[in-house]
Amino acid sequence: MYAVGHFALGYLTGKFASKSLAVKINLPLLFLASVFPDIDLLIPGLAHRGPLHSVVVSCIFFIPLFLFYRKKAVPYFVALIQHLVIGDFLTGGTQLLWPVSTAMYGLDIGIHSLTNIGLELVLFLISITVMFKTKDALSLFKHRPSNMILSIPVLTVLLPTVIRFPLYVPPLLLVPHLVYLALFSVSILMDLKSILSKT
Repeated sequence: MYAVGHFALGYLTGKFASKSLAVKINLPLLFLASVFPDIDLLIPGLAHRGPLHSVVVSCIFFIPLFLFYRKKAVPYFVALIQHLVIGDFLTGGTQLLWPVSTAMYGLDIGIHSLTNIGLELVLFLISITVMFKTKDALSLFKHRPSNMILSIPVLTVLLPTVIRFPLYVPPLLLVPHLVYLALFSVSILMDLKSILSKT
């Protein structure tokens, strides 16, 4: 999946988990978790959809978070795991069980296929609708230090959309990418403005 699909699924699954457990979520952290496995694209020598796309590695990474934060960590875990077991599972697969197995698990729906693009558009529309109905979109524009974390999701949208690195974004997904880019960028700018006004 492209960043749009991961953001949408991460938000929707994390939001559902937070509602089910009656815990508050930090949206910037949720969006970061939803695309975090793709940091492997920027690490030389690390296979994309390899170790950082492993459920085993994700579970090990989250053990201390579960021990310390308990159920408050669940929405972020869910947002991260959806990337592996839904998003990238659909579009070619991942090494879900690395290091136990290096086999790729998943379906073979092409990332450039109309099926995937249509699915990402639908997920984007649902997630944006939920974000505005629940006023989560507005909460992104309030000062909080964690808003700066959105710099990483901004890069995951900006790099492919503008310079086609690490991959090309189809024209049908440009507007959704730009909507997320605008939301995240305004959130960061609002936070910077608040920080600068205090100095």
